[in-house]
Amino acid sequence: MSTVQTEALLETRIADGAGVDVEDVRDVFAEYGLPLVISPARPRSLHVHRLRVAGERTGDVQPGPFDTPLFFSAGLTALVASNFRGKTSVLELLTWCLRGTPRDEMQKRVRGWLHQVDLDATVAGEPMGFRLDLTDGEITSAVVLTGADISSLPDLRAPDPERGVTALLRAASTDSYAEQIASLMLRRMDLQPLVNSFKETSTQTHGWPAYFGAVYLPAGGDKALLGEVTSNGLPGRLLQVFLDLPAAAALTRVKTVHGVRLAEDKARRTAADAEAAERATERERLEAELATARQRLSSLLPADAGDESLVDLANDAVRLARALADAQDQWDEASRVFRRSRTERQHAAKLVNDVTESATARLLFHGLNPSSCPRCDQTIDDARRQEERHASTCAVCARAVTGDDDPQEVTAEAQERLKTSTDIEAIAKEELEKAETTVDSLTRQLETAQEQLRRAQSAADLPARLAAQEDVLRREGALSVFREPEELATGDTEAKTVKILAAAAKLLEKDSKSAAEALFEEVNKEIAELATLFGVPSLKSVEIDRSARLKIYPLGSKQEWFKDQTAGARLRLRIAVVIALLRVGRRYGVSTHPGLLLIDSPKSEEMQSADARKLFGELATVAAESDLQVVITTADFDLARATLPDDTIRHADPGASLW
Repeated sequence: MSTVQTEALLETRIADGAGVDVEDVRDVFAEYGLPLVISPARPRSLHVHRLRVAGERTGDVQPGPFDTPLFFSAGLTALVASNFRGKTSVLELLTWCLRGTPRDEMQKRVRGWLHQVDLDATVAGEPMGFRLDLTDGEITSAVVLTGADISSLPDLRAPDPERGVTALLRAASTDSYAEQIASLMLRRMDLQPLVNSFKETSTQTHGWPAYFGAVYLPAGGDKALLGEVTSNGLPGRLLQVFLDLPAAAALTRVKTVHGVRLAEDKARRTAADAEAAERATERERLEAELATARQRLSSLLPADAGDESLVDLANDAVRLARALADAQDQWDEASRVFRRSRTERQHAAKLVNDVTESATARLLFHGLNPSSCPRCDQTIDDARRQEERHASTCAVCARAVTGDDDPQEVTAEAQERLKTSTDIEAIAKEELEKAETTVDSLTRQLETAQEQLRRAQSAADLPARLAAQEDVLRREGALSVFREPEELATGDTEAKTVKILAAAAKLLEKDSKSAAEALFEEVNKEIAELATLFGVPSLKSVEIDRSARLKIYPLGSKQEWFKDQTAGARLRLRIAVVIALLRVGRRYGVSTHPGLLLIDSPKSEEMQSADARKLFGELATVAAESDLQVVITTADFDLARATLPDDTIRHADPGASLW
């Protein structure tokens, strides 16, 4: 099936499941950058070739300058040296170059020895040379080189265009190098940032350093099966680095977006409910306080206060004062309109007189009548206007005014203008008189209301009444402007988006689960066989799921979890899982692991010598059978010699440093 057909089929299935149009599915997926094409991952191989470490060592063990190269086999390479003699440091330096930061904090004393670190590696088929310059354990200058082949890099620490060696990135600090390496490796390894929902309202993004947990295996004490973080579904995402499960990556992204949208909607509804409850409580408080204030005011009124209470009289006075203010505004506006219409009528009358007596006025009747020159803003004085009237010259440009003169037509139009402006003036005058009448009436009513209010207030209780009256008015005002909570509206677009994401998650979950069933059945068998081979006692079977959760079924006992095993059992199980995933993935053609494993001192985790020999031998076999490159460390010289070919061992003399 072609890519276009696959895309059409997937989007159609999602549209059918959500009951929407295909265009709606495309819009939602485009909005969140979600893929509608489930395409296999590109190869993302990662192999190391040479590590050079240069600097000056202090302390009791081999103090002085050093400049040591280490070369790695295509399959398994064992770093063999006494304890605390640089084995783990080599893994950390490989990690620093490739990951951007060491996984664990190297001892400051050890980092302080380093002046230069060089690594030659092949990343997704591209030769790369990582060159770090350090001072006091921090990067002061770094460059990543690339060339036509790996053989062109070992003797270079800077770009050489003549030899086809160029720079992929440059950095001047530890932080800058970490940031740029994370971005470079994601692009070269064809990986997307790991995005997970965070606290149900946002997303949390993990980059290349999180992926590197599939390369540098955790120690036995770590409880994560894969990687360094057990939360936010990251182990399951790292499982995708080993196996390119159909739709798995797209499923995780769709579920993340769907979860965030649901969480945001829930948060909005929770906030709206909380606000509604708070506003209801506030309204009840205001109403109770108003009732108390009215009761207090009522108690201060005299017994013979009449039918109208002091509050009613005060309310009438306030109402009339507001009405009077509004009427005054209307009168002001009517007055302005009347004055303007009167001016227009006067101008029209003068214009009738002018066009009757002056031919020049008739010729300029339809022209502009500026008060100043449009170019220099100088005022056009009366002398120039008189000159225009008697000498037929323009008051603006002083040129002679010429043209056809039709006295009757111009005069008739001028008289029509006068009639119109006269009618408008009459209407404006009528409106002004109405406004004056309204103002006078309201003024008299307000004076009467104020007088009634003064009479109703006894001199003895006046201060208390005024205070009570003010309290009532204030609380009535607070209630009149009280803001009711707005009803939460969920638009059709939001509901449709959630429906599409839910349908997509359900569909992709089904596809991924179906594709993984047969594959995981074989993985489980491989894990159990390898774990038993490596010395995990009393193991009946195991079961791993797509979230990288591993169930353990011991003989004659109930099911347990990976995290509950001993440190030694966890390490053996973890290595068994990795080997099983690589084997089965290669068998089904879905293995997308970079092909590099870093394993630090597996025998140190309560492992018997016989079990360690089986582990080392199996790793060497797996590495030889495939493109897997393994770098493993041990302090057991006899173990390495007994299980591994000589050309795979990089060792130091007992008690000596590896570099």
